[in-house]
Amino acid sequence: MKIFNQHSINGFLITLFLSIMLPNMVRASEKDTSVNNARMKMDSNQSKEKEKPQSSMSMKMNSNDNKATGTRDPFANSGGYEYTGMGGWEETDEMTVSKVIFDQLEYRNGNNTKLNRWDMQGWRGTDYEKFWVKFEGRDIKSESGGEFEVQGLYSKAVSAYWDIQYGARYDRAYGSGKNDERYFGVIGVQGLAPYWFEVEPALFVDSNGKISARIVAAYDLLLSQRLILQPRAEINASASDLPELGIGQGVNDFQLDLRLRYEFKREIAPYIGITWQKKYGDSAKYSQQQDSSSEFTEVVLGVRIWF
Repeated sequence: MKIFNQHSINGFLITLFLSIMLPNMVRASEKDTSVNNARMKMDSNQSKEKEKPQSSMSMKMNSNDNKATGTRDPFANSGGYEYTGMGGWEETDEMTVSKVIFDQLEYRNGNNTKLNRWDMQGWRGTDYEKFWVKFEGRDIKSESGGEFEVQGLYSKAVSAYWDIQYGARYDRAYGSGKNDERYFGVIGVQGLAPYWFEVEPALFVDSNGKISARIVAAYDLLLSQRLILQPRAEINASASDLPELGIGQGVNDFQLDLRLRYEFKREIAPYIGITWQKKYGDSAKYSQQQDSSSEFTEVVLGVRIWF
């Protein structure tokens, strides 16, 4: 009787445990099944949406700026490429790309001087290697002359934000019976410094072994999505004294520019601004000997274009 009672109690406890746990286990299994079915249905719908062609309205919204909010299409500068969303390695960094940008295309009016000024860069290649061209100069209306320089460079990426560049440079001054030419070897770096400063230092060695250097830094301050204020600084220096060229040893000049542009489109942005330049040391002395000012300020009016 005692054994029977013990077996009865054990059986009752087992039956009670199973009656409580089995329904919960069944409900949990059904819930997991419904969740998996919902996920499969969602994935199927997403894949179908990707296969559907975009409607004319959505294509129009992707191709144009949002006029209501004033924001712009994030893919506007992608050249037609959009991320596919596929897993694995994508070969977009091996695509050949090209760009030409006239950062300065302007008219300057200053201390008894009126001139046209341009500063252009263009490149073609992949993310890792490019052929780079830099072309800048000025045409002085009051003197019927001017000067320009052209650089042809091989550019190699050394990090995510920096390229090392080396190649050749050709300078020429023309007008008033003077046509001076100089040839240089070039080595420098170009990239994006912390806090979004665009920096471009370079070292030059001419055909006579004379060494000079230049550093340019610029920063785009977004006052709005389209209104941009750009301060820009440039310093030139020489390791040699070249009086025949009006260049002294040491720091030759310092230039500070301030331009305010409005981007009607990203590719076209008219601007106004002001530029201040001061020569130092023997460079200032040579300039004064030629009855030219060693410090001057100019008002600029121009347009920034790229394609």
